[in-house]
Amino acid sequence: MIKIGNVKKEHLVGAAIGVGTVAIGYYLYKKNQSKVDSFLRKQGINIKTSSQAAYDNMNLEELMTTKEHLEDLIAEKELSTNSAVVETVVEAETK
Repeated sequence: MIKIGNVKKEHLVGAAIGVGTVAIGYYLYKKNQSKVDSFLRKQGINIKTSSQAAYDNMNLEELMTTKEHLEDLIAEKELSTNSAVVETVVEAETK
């Protein structure tokens, strides 16, 4: 039996198993985070998303800047989607 001060081999093995278990649990949570968070919300537990927590800490100016940025992204997506639809219609009409 290895003994380092008052720490025995069993303590080190137990700590290693504990760290490994936590790491596996965290990995599985992150892999299925949306499912787990959805389940917890259904149980009445409010889970804040990381972006929600970030927004809660922003001042009004930062929120307005973020809003404008999101509106720009939405407009770009709508424009690219509409142009793709127009191209598809034009191609279909020329055939």
